[in-house]
Amino acid sequence: MKYRMVLLALLFGFVFSANATAEPFSTASPEDVGMSSQRLLRIDKALNSDIKAGKIPGATVLIYRKGKLVYFKTFGTMDAEKKVPLKRDTIFRIYSMTKPLTSAAVMMLFEEGKLLLSDPVAKYIPEFKDMQVTGFKKDASGKEILEKAKTPITIHQLLTHTSGLIYWFYVPRDFMPPYLAAASNNKNIEEMAKKTAKLPLAYQPGTQYLYSNSFGILGRVVEVVSGMPFDQFLQERLFQPLDMVDTGFNVAASKLDRLVYQSPKAVFAMDFSKPMTVFDGGGAGVSTTLDYARFAVMLLNGGSLDGKQILSPATVAYMSADHLGPLYNPNGLAYLPGPGYGSGFGFYVRTHEGTSTFLGNVGEFFKGGAHGTVFWVDPMEDLAAVAMTASFENRDYFRMLLKTLIYQAIVD
Repeated sequence: MKYRMVLLALLFGFVFSANATAEPFSTASPEDVGMSSQRLLRIDKALNSDIKAGKIPGATVLIYRKGKLVYFKTFGTMDAEKKVPLKRDTIFRIYSMTKPLTSAAVMMLFEEGKLLLSDPVAKYIPEFKDMQVTGFKKDASGKEILEKAKTPITIHQLLTHTSGLIYWFYVPRDFMPPYLAAASNNKNIEEMAKKTAKLPLAYQPGTQYLYSNSFGILGRVVEVVSGMPFDQFLQERLFQPLDMVDTGFNVAASKLDRLVYQSPKAVFAMDFSKPMTVFDGGGAGVSTTLDYARFAVMLLNGGSLDGKQILSPATVAYMSADHLGPLYNPNGLAYLPGPGYGSGFGFYVRTHEGTSTFLGNVGEFFKGGAHGTVFWVDPMEDLAAVAMTASFENRDYFRMLLKTLIYQAIVD
């Protein structure tokens, strides 16, 4: 039996060299937590095949189940040209996987009684008072048709993408320039928020779901309420307690060689060779697979990790529940959750069985990033998983592939 366990440990990477980084999670063989070693090897085969075919340059995959780390592997390279091997501590641009970090920050302040989710955003950012709404239509004279917002935007609406805000790339071309300008060349998120508040909303607040720049505004709300720069708040209240040592909005010069290569021509390219000052809570973060797994496991544990209670179990259950209800509309513009999913606070929540195109359970919640990062938490399976690659073109394929390959390996 002991010999068999050693072989399994070697097979799945749980025996390390003397200078390897120690794992912060207890490890186990897949069989100890109801998973199949042989079925997990299908991940290796699929990713090695995709790397060979040029679909992705490399990837990391981490699986945590029933309190144990059962799989953590790296594949391929950081750079398809230089062929630098991708490692466990490789740093990725996580784009929209920044949003769950932001929602956690908001909910910390909520738990402390420093804000209410029903609060109007204008209470903290006065420029959001008396907003206007556009239907992206013009009258006979060519003037944009606008109407007054019937209700103020609330914090809850920002958290659920029901505020009426809109990302510039969803705006019709004829109306796009001011939206693009508001999102560009900002010194900080205070300036970004003020410029955004001058733009008309895409619909009346609380009447539709539309994926938006609302989490960038939430970052500014956190700054105002806490009296701290947003990056500093996250560092002190979330990243340090969870030992997320490589997560944030900047990459130190000493760590740049660990950052996944990105072409300057890439979609939504982010250059970290110079310090970033716009701490956009909607998509400007960086992290590693292991760092983000610590955040995911904290959520799986009901808000705690290693004896540190970041959020209460009630708060985690609330923020990971569906808040769309009747606004669920998988055929709507930019309904990124997809069929079978509603929206929690910064991630998508599975509400239906049998309507999605990949495996999962009702109550599971997940979030991906624009260049192929993804994480999910499944309380029913007592599972958290994080997978990261760097491919804008194949991001959806990668997410669906990994979900299938991980769930098919559960055999208990």
